[in-house]
Amino acid sequence: MKKLIVFAIIISLFSFVSINGKEIEIALEAELAQKIQDPMIVDDDDVGKDASNGKFIWMEGKPATGGGGKGWAEWTINLPEAGTYALWGHVIAWDGNSDSFWVTWQPADPDEDAQATQNVQFRWGVQQGPVWHWDRINHWLDAGTFDREWKFKEKGETVLRIAVREDATMLDAIFVTS
Repeated sequence: MKKLIVFAIIISLFSFVSINGKEIEIALEAELAQKIQDPMIVDDDDVGKDASNGKFIWMEGKPATGGGGKGWAEWTINLPEAGTYALWGHVIAWDGNSDSFWVTWQPADPDEDAQATQNVQFRWGVQQGPVWHWDRINHWLDAGTFDREWKFKEKGETVLRIAVREDATMLDAIFVTS
């Protein structure tokens, strides 16, 4: 109960959007995606028991199996200003075989299905850890991992897609910041 109250306070603080302060912060619960494509699912399993709101999304599976490659979730995010944005995920990533997603954010990214193309520009190498933690979404390129930023030329509606790359990687919440 305490964790739910603390998360509600955090969401309340970070959900506000301050245009005049030039700082834009938006918090989203992963399970409230507008679209979720199987086999990615909303779950409240004990394996992710400390998730905010008690729920998270993932492609169900055992850590260390890799696999995945199907299923995704999409959120429509209304940006109040044009500008440069970063994303953070509240995640669990068990090991090197269950620690990544594909991430595209339209219209800043090309209209490309990263699961089909396997384009490493869209590969998020999630920081490993067996408990919920925040990790900035990055490019996991063959030459290293680099924080991602998205540039939007106009304010308005955008579509964020986070797609399964490996089984058992869990996503609880997303934090958008300018």
